[in-house]
Amino acid sequence: MDPKDRDALLRWRLALGPEAEKTGSCPSLSSLGASADTVDLKGDDLEGLDDALSFVYGERSAGRGGSKPYLPKWLGALRDFFQDDVIALVQKDAIERKGLTQLLFEPETLPFLDKNLELVTTLVSARGLIPEQAKDTARAIIREVVEDLRKKLESPLRTAVLGALRRDRTSPIPIARNIDWRRTIRSNLKGWDSERKRLIPERFYFWPNQRRHHEWDVTLVVDQSGSMAESVVYSSVMAAIFASLDVLRTSLVLFDTEIVDMTPVLADPVEVLFSAQLGGGTDINRAVAYAQEHYVRRPEKTLFILITDLYEGGNAEELVARLRQLVDSRSKVLCLLALSDSGRPSYDHAMAEQLTALGIPCFGCTPRKLVDVVERVMRNQDLAPLLASGDTKGERHG
Repeated sequence: MDPKDRDALLRWRLALGPEAEKTGSCPSLSSLGASADTVDLKGDDLEGLDDALSFVYGERSAGRGGSKPYLPKWLGALRDFFQDDVIALVQKDAIERKGLTQLLFEPETLPFLDKNLELVTTLVSARGLIPEQAKDTARAIIREVVEDLRKKLESPLRTAVLGALRRDRTSPIPIARNIDWRRTIRSNLKGWDSERKRLIPERFYFWPNQRRHHEWDVTLVVDQSGSMAESVVYSSVMAAIFASLDVLRTSLVLFDTEIVDMTPVLADPVEVLFSAQLGGGTDINRAVAYAQEHYVRRPEKTLFILITDLYEGGNAEELVARLRQLVDSRSKVLCLLALSDSGRPSYDHAMAEQLTALGIPCFGCTPRKLVDVVERVMRNQDLAPLLASGDTKGERHG
């Protein structure tokens, strides 16, 4: 056989799986072993790769004996054959196609899994299936992923919020390290001495030496229905960061058809996630009513962030009326159709149009972009240029 034809047949055979040999027109894997190096493998690795993929994508379970493989060994084989992004994809397909959720919670399996956001949502959504002896391991995995997300997001969010809040006032305390050089120069340009080429300021401006506590109230109301799982993870992380800033008073409410007020524990996003009930229906109106009653104390200094796909299972007319009340009270209201790094969000377009007509921006948003959004809101700047720039993800309204 021509080497090029043999190479092509090997790739097709691996793609189609063992069932292809039953047709009688496809050579056996062993007869194509001479071309293993074209797929960066040794001849004796082909069977292992074939078994690993057939377990997930074949018509029968993997393994020449037809039984499910030992998961740690199977996960180890994936790492031998593929890069991280492919491993994560195959793991996802294994969970969905082969019902492996229960097996993934076994104590000997958990340490082998790729620690990523998708694994966290899987562990949280099915945490009731986690055996007692694996709960500590599962919690440790969730904490590791959550802390990694927090490290990436905390610094830019703190900088944005503190920067926005301190730039709207000056301090009477004349301390050199607190000089606001930009404002001092801008306000004293008329004192420019062209002959000596120096600025002679009439007045110096200073940053305040201390921050005031609870300058803004930030309330996050988060849909915990199954489609919003990734948003729940990011929301818990962002709420924890908000709560760490003494200039903000932060509250977090999770909801489906019931309401879970996570404000007392929002400093620990892992505790929040283990309290979440991913899945179920949705009563947005009820959740907004609860948050409005308990956490909108001074509307003009309230940032009210509703995170939902807007598929309302409760009273839609009351929801719109309630959100109109918030807008009329001068609360800053945002509707995030998704808070995630995933693709285009799915949402109720008709409801989004109604909220947009009230002046409530509705858009999908990545966590990093939310940092820019919050900064603009606290600086009392228009969000339209940011939303029009295409930096927010997916579709948007408003």
